[in-house]
Amino acid sequence: MKIFKKTIQYIGIALLLFIIFNSIKIYRYSFEYSEKKSDVAIVLGAGTVNEIPSPVFKERINHSIYLYKKNVIKKILFTGGKGENQDISDSQIAKNYAIKNGIPPNDILIEESSLYTYQNLIYAKSIMDSLHFSTALIVSDPLHMKRSMELAISTNIKGESSPTKTSMYRTSLPKFKFLMYETFFYTLGKLIP
Repeated sequence: MKIFKKTIQYIGIALLLFIIFNSIKIYRYSFEYSEKKSDVAIVLGAGTVNEIPSPVFKERINHSIYLYKKNVIKKILFTGGKGENQDISDSQIAKNYAIKNGIPPNDILIEESSLYTYQNLIYAKSIMDSLHFSTALIVSDPLHMKRSMELAISTNIKGESSPTKTSMYRTSLPKFKFLMYETFFYTLGKLIP
């Protein structure tokens, strides 16, 4: 019985250390930033409310607009399907917002089927392939980038990390909560491939 308890304790300690290690990796990766010339910016979805981008999604959209106007990218690809009780997809709402902010409609692409990050990237890759695009900047929040980039690699997207320079997660508590959220899903992905 003592050996069993000790084993459980060691497993618990190892798991805790693994979680701490992952949270440090996620935090350190959040500073990886690129404006390398690319075919497209893939903007990962972050929800909308009453046909208005959530504050988090709005910052991602704004960053893609910045990249486009700086001639870093040729096209913007917004991702995100319809949430519960939505008539318009998140990506269409993002497109409407970008058009109002001076982006030509012909330079905006959308995918309207995805509901979470991995699907965002799978459908984005399909659109990239159909248009013969080979390079992308992945746009999301800094603390979301480590997991997003690993998922992008798993979908064979040749991309670079381009996190938002501004984030709605500005104070310590929201940043910590978001880091814990990302650490949970990142760790889960490592434990259950």
